[in-house]
Amino acid sequence: MKTAHDLVAAAKATINEVSLADAQLAIQNSDVLLDVREADEYMNGHIPGAVHISRGLLEFKLSNDPELSTRSLKIVLYCKNSGRAALASKVLHEMGYLHVQSIAGGFDAWAGAGNPIAKPEAIKFE
Repeated sequence: MKTAHDLVAAAKATINEVSLADAQLAIQNSDVLLDVREADEYMNGHIPGAVHISRGLLEFKLSNDPELSTRSLKIVLYCKNSGRAALASKVLHEMGYLHVQSIAGGFDAWAGAGNPIAKPEAIKFE
């Protein structure tokens, strides 16, 4: 029986994981940056310009959004520390996406290196 760790390790053996040092260039050259964490994680801070699609809804959202269904899109994705992103990257390859990269270390590595973080402003109720 496989564990989540086993599945992530198997995925990482088959995907294109970009180093943190190369992440900024990969993001600049991408068509879309996807944050596959949960909504509350995204709201607490994300890489500037990232589009949020939770890992659990990824396949459905990409299949139903004409702007994201083109298989030649250059996609960079990340999660908290790269496990969910590795699984998502593997699935996107299985769906026929040709140019998918995952950021090694995920958001934690990005933030830990002092890179910019975007935080949506809370809605103010009066």
